[in-house]
Amino acid sequence: MIVRDARPADASVVHRLIGQLADSVDEAAFRTRFERVLATDDHRVIVADVEGKVVGVLHMFERPALEKPCEAVVQALVVDSEARSSGVGEALMREAEAWAQGRRLPSVSLYSRADRKRAHAFYEHIGYRVKATSVRMERGL
Repeated sequence: MIVRDARPADASVVHRLIGQLADSVDEAAFRTRFERVLATDDHRVIVADVEGKVVGVLHMFERPALEKPCEAVVQALVVDSEARSSGVGEALMREAEAWAQGRRLPSVSLYSRADRKRAHAFYEHIGYRVKATSVRMERGL
């Protein structure tokens, strides 16, 4: 397995993988989002490539804050349903941690929906602990 930075040519496969995590937008809209994230210095998208096939993706970013130290936030982690429990997710998370350390960030955090029990067990298995629970609020503009 090779963990590498995502490239614009990975947009279609990353779109498919993200569709396993969240409601998918059409590919053109996704490509616009993907290219914007790739062009942003404090964001990073990495993929896991197994024998030439992308089977996982992780999007992370540096989150500055006033009320606490800056941190790395894992925005999305998806391992293809056929490649789960094979070490792909852990390899991507370890690369996220290395990126955070390289940027001198003291922690990596992530948010996971309350109903994603399998994901919670995975994160706990690799050393993450529940820090808090929250309610997300949004207002469309």
